[in-house]
Amino acid sequence: MSTKVVTGKVRFSYAHIFQPWAGQEGQEQKYSVCLLIPKKDKKTLAKIAEAIDEAAQDGVHSKWGGKMPKNLHLPIRDGDEEREGAEYEGMMFLNANSKQRPCVVDKDLNEILDPEEVYSGCWGRASINFFPYDSNGNRGIGVGLNNIQKLSDDERLGSSRASAEDDFGDGFEDDFGDGFEDDEEDF
Repeated sequence: MSTKVVTGKVRFSYAHIFQPWAGQEGQEQKYSVCLLIPKKDKKTLAKIAEAIDEAAQDGVHSKWGGKMPKNLHLPIRDGDEEREGAEYEGMMFLNANSKQRPCVVDKDLNEILDPEEVYSGCWGRASINFFPYDSNGNRGIGVGLNNIQKLSDDERLGSSRASAEDDFGDGFEDDFGDGFEDDEEDF
């Protein structure tokens, strides 16, 4: 058994994979992404469950004094129960992070260097690993981010910024022709 999982097709949310980011000032900055996993992808969900179990058994032996903690924090959560928003419907989700920048590739395994190419809302696969932790009395299973593969585009998530097509695709016609005339009385 292994604690490493390469997912099936998932949707990326809160994608901070080209620049490290911290949720609060003073926290260590990390590369991170929230993976939205379709509930119908039973294969990926089974691999994740097995990897979590393996990491928990490792934690019993290496971190938690030979006993399974009663309130073990698990990384995978149900989007229908814990989040609002259409993107979470029918999805399980987890957050993965790393101190090192993940390698990001396209479906042909060519490295992607443009941060605009991989964004919150696009679809891809992720290589992740599960590990036990014991930090300040909190015990659980964390998720490390290894690599990202972009597979397809979709609507951007979490951005209220309109696209240039939305802003300027209204069929505008220039009422003034080639330029403004010297007639200042109209202003």
